[in-house]
Amino acid sequence: MSTLEQIEAAILTLPSDEFEKLKKWFLDLDYQRWDKQLEQDVAAGKLEALGEEAIAEFEAGNCQEI
Repeated sequence: MSTLEQIEAAILTLPSDEFEKLKKWFLDLDYQRWDKQLEQDVAAGKLEALGEEAIAEFEAGNCQEI
């Protein structure tokens, strides 16, 4: 049995309150990793083209207030 399979099996045996704590911890970890990746992408200039496109759309009047 692989480590992942062992983890999955252990999760299935958790009481509801512990499962909720694990779920919150996992989602928080996922958000932290996503934020870190986004910061790295911004620093590397990977989002420049998207920013320029958004500004061009705004300046062309192709935006609406939400």
